[in-house]
Amino acid sequence: MASQERDSIKESLKPYLIPVFSLLMLGAGLLFDNWSASWWTEAIRLTWYIVAYLPVGIPVIRKGLIYVAKGQVFTEFFLMSIATIGAFIIGEYPEGVAVMVFYIVGELFQEGAVDRAKRNIKSLLDMRPKEALVLRKGQYLPVHPEDIVVGEQVQVRLGEQVPLDGIIRSDGSYFNAAALTGESLPQRLTKGDGVLAGMINEGAVTDIEVTKKFKDSSLARIIYLVQEATLRKAKTELFIRKFAAIYTPIVVGLAAALVVIPFLITSNYDFSAWLYRALIFLVISCPCALVISIPLGYFGGIGAASRRGILLKGANFLDRITEVNKVALDKTGTLTEGSFRLQKVKSLEIPEQQLLEIVASLESKSNHPIARSLSSEIRLSQDLLPVKDVREIKGQGIIGQVGGRRVLIGSDRLLQESQIVIPDDVIKSEDLVIHVAVDGTYSGTLVLGDTIKNDAAQTILKLKEEGIYDITLLSGDTQPKADEVARELEIPHAIGNLLPEHKLSWLERAKKDSKAVIAYIGDGINDAPVIAMADVGIAMGGMGTDAAIETADVVIQSDQPSRIITARRIGRATKRIVWQNISLAFGVKAIVLALGAWGIASMWEAVFADVGVALLAILNAIRLQYMRFE
Repeated sequence: MASQERDSIKESLKPYLIPVFSLLMLGAGLLFDNWSASWWTEAIRLTWYIVAYLPVGIPVIRKGLIYVAKGQVFTEFFLMSIATIGAFIIGEYPEGVAVMVFYIVGELFQEGAVDRAKRNIKSLLDMRPKEALVLRKGQYLPVHPEDIVVGEQVQVRLGEQVPLDGIIRSDGSYFNAAALTGESLPQRLTKGDGVLAGMINEGAVTDIEVTKKFKDSSLARIIYLVQEATLRKAKTELFIRKFAAIYTPIVVGLAAALVVIPFLITSNYDFSAWLYRALIFLVISCPCALVISIPLGYFGGIGAASRRGILLKGANFLDRITEVNKVALDKTGTLTEGSFRLQKVKSLEIPEQQLLEIVASLESKSNHPIARSLSSEIRLSQDLLPVKDVREIKGQGIIGQVGGRRVLIGSDRLLQESQIVIPDDVIKSEDLVIHVAVDGTYSGTLVLGDTIKNDAAQTILKLKEEGIYDITLLSGDTQPKADEVARELEIPHAIGNLLPEHKLSWLERAKKDSKAVIAYIGDGINDAPVIAMADVGIAMGGMGTDAAIETADVVIQSDQPSRIITARRIGRATKRIVWQNISLAFGVKAIVLALGAWGIASMWEAVFADVGVALLAILNAIRLQYMRFE
């Protein structure tokens, strides 16, 4: 494992070796630039800087030529090439190397940031089960799900994912459908009930008759929706490409005019002098400061965000997240913790501590997910009571002898069938209500529910403070439960009982009915298609599924929804600094370009207008690393 990590680090560092080499060569060359001039020292100097230039220059020149061959002459690659070669022609070798090195470093920083953050949907595709146990010739054999036909029987063991949609043919089990619907409560499915691909078996070994081919299954449908939604998301063209398409032909034309026009209007025309001015003009006009400062500005924003648990998969989303004016959120795992917690306890007849002791003792004998949640939630100061004669009633609860007393724990139905009267004033809740009876008498109520995250209310409040009032809760839970959470968090709109395709349909309608920039925030596989299609898709990375994380534009790694506000603030600061750099570069270059055209500016001014401004822009971009955004 250690060797693999070392190999991975070496591989990631490889692209930086070339610019580092050229930078070291440049630095060494500058140290010895004051040697006494002679033909052989000048030859060594030229050779030295050519060796420094070629590793970084050749890839850019090659790209420029490729674009020229495609009919796209005036690209930044073309301008970088002629400007740096021009610097060599007029003897400013260090300038030619420095400009190209800085350009390559800026590009690598930007590409590195995006490459580390942006991944394709490979992990979603990897979630497809590689094999399923299918009954053939009297025994269960491992077969790829795509090779299983409708009508065959597959077996799903404890903890495994259901590989294809089907109908249960054995006694049944508990299945967790959170990845598909967002519903956190595992559901009991029995013989004859339908199951969906992607559900997790949390009970017993289950036999399932396949009703759909894999390509038609629920999991495959979600994968398809994600792929389609991703394709529909337009790619943001880099500003510098648009800028260079206009800027580059203008400056090249002006440089050519500096050589040609004086020939037509002056009597004492000196070709070398005017060529010198034209080359200085090109060096000054090289958009190095822009080419470097724009990606570095966004890189600074991406870095500042990542240190705060926010992963942005591209510079364009720093801009886009500041433009959001409509937000939709998933409930389970996004605004809530996504796991059961003991919310309320009401004890009758016996003390509360004794009731909890009885419940913890009996539930410790069950492997049901709810029983495990109860056992982990109840903390006792003493040992558990002795338990015997335990019997689980499917879909209803558990019965047993605890410390010599007959105990029932479970649903309304369990107590009613045991002819135990449930009081009228029992706790009413949209969460999971569990009843407890001891020795035939109703003894208490426990409520298990999903807990709202500590900063969820603050997130909604801050969104409203930023002018975003159009907020909608979209949930796979019941409508009453969605309404309850919405009321508590003061979310204006809530829609429950939604499957993945329903959420996607809602988003499509919202995008069609308005010109709003919509952000969707979710964490499950069921959220992945909507996350992919939203203008800004945001995934909760702490608990989120790989599918949601991989398709998102922004990932909140700390699992705190309030980080969305932090991301918007970082985006605004980044945009401000980038435009400061653009203004600085244009302002200085305009002045020095005018001076260069009149022959007043020398190569020193050209160096400042290009490399100096680039350095100032870089320092300005670095400020992002030290700003406060909370």
